[in-house]
Amino acid sequence: MKKLMDTKTLTVAAMLTAIGIVLGFFKIPINQLIEIRFGSLPICMAGMLFGPGVAGVVGALVDIGGYLVKPTGPFFPGFTLSGIVGGIIFGLMLHGKKITFLRVLITQIVYTVIVGVIMNSYWLSLLYLQGGYVAAIVSRLPKELIMIPVYTVLFYSVLKAFDKVKVGAMA
Repeated sequence: MKKLMDTKTLTVAAMLTAIGIVLGFFKIPINQLIEIRFGSLPICMAGMLFGPGVAGVVGALVDIGGYLVKPTGPFFPGFTLSGIVGGIIFGLMLHGKKITFLRVLITQIVYTVIVGVIMNSYWLSLLYLQGGYVAAIVSRLPKELIMIPVYTVLFYSVLKAFDKVKVGAMA
């Protein structure tokens, strides 16, 4: 967490957090359990740039900040935990590594399985289905599977462009 003591790191992490909060407002609701969101993109970028620690903090702050600015339901700490775990996954799999389509695809699959399918389905089952965990997974799984290639292409395009700008700025 020493990275957060650096002014540039703190500034960029704060901007990514703000972008994540704003992107969290733009969602496509399918039903009570299924929404398409884009708030994880800045968390992914934080993971690529700073590693799992800073990305986990950004993930938590995006969730908490989004709730404070515009609540869309009850606050539930499970989703904050999902944001932290998502940041850690992105940081472990992307930080300091060459950004390739295959790496982003594998990262997205791991993120989707752990956070999207396992964790978020569990949180939603506790909130809305009174323990219907399998029902939550079954209803959310098609959306999660369909969104893997969509998120992969989106994340790869943004991360690759950002990586070029980052390398160009350091030259």
